[in-house]
Amino acid sequence: MVDATPLLRIHAARRRRTLAALDPVAAQERELRALVATGQRTRFGRDHDFAGIRTVADYQARVPLRTYEAFWQDYWQPTFPRVEDATWPGLIRYFTLSSGTTSGTSKYIPLTPAMEKANRRAALDTLVHHLADRPDSRIFAGRTLMLGGSSALDTLAPGIYSGDLSGIVAKRMPLWARPMAFPPPEIALIGDWEEKIRRMAALAPDRNIRAISGTPSWMLMLFDALARQHSDRGGRIADLFPDLELIIHGAVHFGPYRQRFADLLADSRTSLREVYPASEGFIAVADRGAGEGLRLQLDNGLFYEFVPLEELGSDRPTRHWIADAEPGVNYALVVTCNAGLWSYVLGDTVRLVDRAPPRLLITGRTAYMLSVFGEHLIAEEIETAVTAGAARAALSITDYSVGAITPDGAYGASGPAGADSSSAGGAAVGGHLFLCEFAQEAVTPAAEAAFLDTVDAELNRLNDDYRAHRTGLHPPALWALAPGTFARWMKARGRLGGQNKVPRIISDPGLFADLMGFVADARLNK
Repeated sequence: MVDATPLLRIHAARRRRTLAALDPVAAQERELRALVATGQRTRFGRDHDFAGIRTVADYQARVPLRTYEAFWQDYWQPTFPRVEDATWPGLIRYFTLSSGTTSGTSKYIPLTPAMEKANRRAALDTLVHHLADRPDSRIFAGRTLMLGGSSALDTLAPGIYSGDLSGIVAKRMPLWARPMAFPPPEIALIGDWEEKIRRMAALAPDRNIRAISGTPSWMLMLFDALARQHSDRGGRIADLFPDLELIIHGAVHFGPYRQRFADLLADSRTSLREVYPASEGFIAVADRGAGEGLRLQLDNGLFYEFVPLEELGSDRPTRHWIADAEPGVNYALVVTCNAGLWSYVLGDTVRLVDRAPPRLLITGRTAYMLSVFGEHLIAEEIETAVTAGAARAALSITDYSVGAITPDGAYGASGPAGADSSSAGGAAVGGHLFLCEFAQEAVTPAAEAAFLDTVDAELNRLNDDYRAHRTGLHPPALWALAPGTFARWMKARGRLGGQNKVPRIISDPGLFADLMGFVADARLNK
């Protein structure tokens, strides 16, 4: 294979100069003006007088915040699957199915040619930042293993398709990139995730893999399959992929996985780089170290607004943008993008950590807060506590979920048949139950106690509401699960692999009861 990295290096040098000179406010104003100019020809643009918009304030005065449901009901569903000139010019030929972590129905998000180009530019920016850290990189001398969904798309109507975003990306990859991609089309088409993993694991070590991208939990599933199928080569990534330079991860908070990846990458020169892709746009890329924030894509077809989380859903929420959003505030992220989404409430919460250039941390989901008892725990706080608990107990987390056990039996408080409900914190006053899958085959009582004590202490430290309500609750409880349990549960729900994610915070009583019932027989310490 011809090493195309020298061409990438030329592009990277030019792009770094552009980014260094970029004015965040001016860049976002340009993006919004361009989006509005394009959107004037749509029904949405006419409904909201795009022709009269000159400034950000004009735009915010005319275009209210909207959720997916509002777009679907008012603009897409009436003619679906043939959606033409509704919120973006032309016919929408591709729809991405939202990955989803709850039990709700799938969402169909438009994917336009403009969005596809923007996603490719953002992916290249990931490599631009990699080359800045690794000037000796030869990342295009080999292949990139993309751990995504099936490229076998569903036909909604003649010429109109839907599928997992990563599957559409694989299907519509530019010709120049295909020689550098893995897996080959015959494997990319496979819909059975376990079979796909087996086939990929069989071939990958002999394909000069230089980069791997995917969701952390599914990458661990691949690494386990590699270790089983190639036990003669050793279990470390360095043994299987000696030239691996980069692991690109996203979709979930990486903290709980960090130690497991560190162990797997021992003696490897592989770098880790986080990205923030969504079906609605490629939001941000890490350009510095872990925990230092992800740099917003400011000049790539998206305009960002930031709404204080406590104001989301109010009649007149404050709508900040790059010009006046403040670091340290927990905001609901709102996007306007070149797929025809206008002031769309993305569902994520973020916190800016820098202004020049703007960088952010993902703190959770607007719908995923654990507050059955008034404790108001957000995902970031729970992730931090679980990561600290695992480190204190010397445990490596594969995945986890947490929910509440309430006095009246809601959220499955009585537990699955045959289970001891007292192990879930009791049902007298309620508490929180952590269902955790660890890499270890056994979890000692001492490790379990260390994990729970640390989780409890961290939540008390991080959250005043938790600390205030903690005296009226049972201590947190743990169900340690056998390896592979979450994968089996996700498979049973039809959500194994691709961009699907195990729900970390479960506030849906039915979903948490379903999980508890499913894992009853997979508990390590019953």
